[in-house]
Amino acid sequence: MTPAISTVSLPSGEVVPALGQGTWGWAEDPHRRGDEIAALHAGLDLGLTLVDTAEMYADGAAEDLLGEALEGRRDEVFLVSKVLPGNATRRGTVEACERSLRRLRTDRLDLYLLHWRGRSPLGDTVAAFDDLVHDGKIRYWGVSNLDAEDLAELAAVPGGDAVATDQVLYNLTRRGVEHDLLPQCRDLGIPVMAYSPIEQGRMLDHPALRDVAESQEATPAQVALAWLLRQDGIVAIPRAGSAGHVRENHAALDLRLTEDNLAALDRAFPAPTGPQPLEVL
Repeated sequence: MTPAISTVSLPSGEVVPALGQGTWGWAEDPHRRGDEIAALHAGLDLGLTLVDTAEMYADGAAEDLLGEALEGRRDEVFLVSKVLPGNATRRGTVEACERSLRRLRTDRLDLYLLHWRGRSPLGDTVAAFDDLVHDGKIRYWGVSNLDAEDLAELAAVPGGDAVATDQVLYNLTRRGVEHDLLPQCRDLGIPVMAYSPIEQGRMLDHPALRDVAESQEATPAQVALAWLLRQDGIVAIPRAGSAGHVRENHAALDLRLTEDNLAALDRAFPAPTGPQPLEVL
């Protein structure tokens, strides 16, 4: 039986899948192109219809790959991309978005993010996002890699209260956001998108994670994803390079961690006891 896709609500009330598909690292090896497209299609068939990319990924080639892969299936997808901070002036944001749309072979993005904070004033980037919404080129906008202080500054910018999400590094080994950023986002009513939810595979040999996985007859990656997905307001966007990997990720939706499991993970990967600088990859 296929696990049901849990959902997360955006501030608008629209719901998106809590488990999506990331594309960081895609389109870097032409020999993997067929497998990456097959992975995307497998995910869509399973209901993993939130797909995240960025103009930075493979210098635009990841967007180009997605444009090819989504031919005839665009309307199934909640499509997310990001503008580089060096392009995030008012005019530059609009031009970058238009380039992304051409590569993605679509007329709109569902969500457009500032990839990280740069030199351009937040007010200029927000004004550009407003222009893009008005022109129908994006539906919602948000940010990525902004910490609690940045979000407070954003809230003071005209139009800054329309932010739809903050996409940050969050997984069992990177729990610093739990101290201040996650509570702040919940107070603002915006979900958090967790990138690198299995730390690019680096956590998977940890003994505690493997023990919990064995007790659940699951894989360590599924346990790491289930730990995130049990929380309200979290969207996880793991990357998968094959259809089999997508199916493994999808099965995490059916995994229910016990109180003993969670206690063991907390001992191995402690929650923060105070504020920590926002971590990035």
